[in-house]
Amino acid sequence: MSGGSGSTADRGLSGVPRVACDQAAVRAAQAAARQAAVDEHHRRRPAEPLRRYVAWYTGYRQRGVPPARHRGLPSPYLTLIFTLDEPLTVAAHPDPGQPPGEFGTLLGGLHSAPALIAHDGAQSGIQVALRPLGARALLGLPAGELAAIDVPAEAVLGGVCAELRDRVRAAAGWPARFAVLDEILLRRATAEAEVAPEVGWAWRRLLRAGGDVRVSELAAGTGWSDRHLTSRFRAEIGLTPKAAARVIRFDRARRRLIAQLAGPEYRLAGPGYRLADLAADCGYFDQAHLAREFRALAGCPPSQWLAEEFGNVQAGNWVTGEGWEDQAW
Repeated sequence: MSGGSGSTADRGLSGVPRVACDQAAVRAAQAAARQAAVDEHHRRRPAEPLRRYVAWYTGYRQRGVPPARHRGLPSPYLTLIFTLDEPLTVAAHPDPGQPPGEFGTLLGGLHSAPALIAHDGAQSGIQVALRPLGARALLGLPAGELAAIDVPAEAVLGGVCAELRDRVRAAAGWPARFAVLDEILLRRATAEAEVAPEVGWAWRRLLRAGGDVRVSELAAGTGWSDRHLTSRFRAEIGLTPKAAARVIRFDRARRRLIAQLAGPEYRLAGPGYRLADLAADCGYFDQAHLAREFRALAGCPPSQWLAEEFGNVQAGNWVTGEGWEDQAW
């Protein structure tokens, strides 16, 4: 028999309509999922003897977060990633000719185009920011051999990758995981693998100037011709001095852009700070020049990048409570 009050089968044991019970259960499940979600990252400097080779480590773990795509933007560091659980999914590499793929470990050189990283709501690993001048010491080859490509780290580091991943997975917490990295990278470091002094000087000069220095000035400082410096620099670093200056300036601009939105403790300017101010601070001709460079190097304008990336663990992992900045080694 039907009626306005519904049959017993349409009601829960408490007499509440079953639809209401189902909605309450869904809300409860969603609340529990939010509470169970994990979204963490930890950044740390390497041990003192490694700092000339490595800028920092970033450990990250996400569970139960919305699926997302992250833009891996050009920067002054090579990327070395050791995943902890699920593989790293690269939907697009800086080199468009390299097909998408999954990586348990990844080693990538300097590049001037974005990579696209995808995850389905879970990812975990440790990312190591390698200095180009430290590539010979830690990798046994110049950074230039990895320019614009991503490879499984095993292809360069060999069996040490399996040892590192096993020990990092077994470690109790992030400090212990970072200590494993220190130990293994220190074991690999070869102090004799030095870069030509002229190239090292030119790279450090670019970093200190935030990319705002002419190739002719760099060449004059080394005593080489523009052409010879460009050739030696590209072979060692992976970018020409002009392209490196562009990437360094862009990296500085995007860091300042995130810092402007990260909270008062990281704020670099007052509330009236605009993209035009950012452009002037970072050596661009004007705001339009900054926007063009963002489109070229990030694949989108600054406003779109912020909307997509702000709060992403990879995009913001340098903004931490540790209160320190990298140095131009």
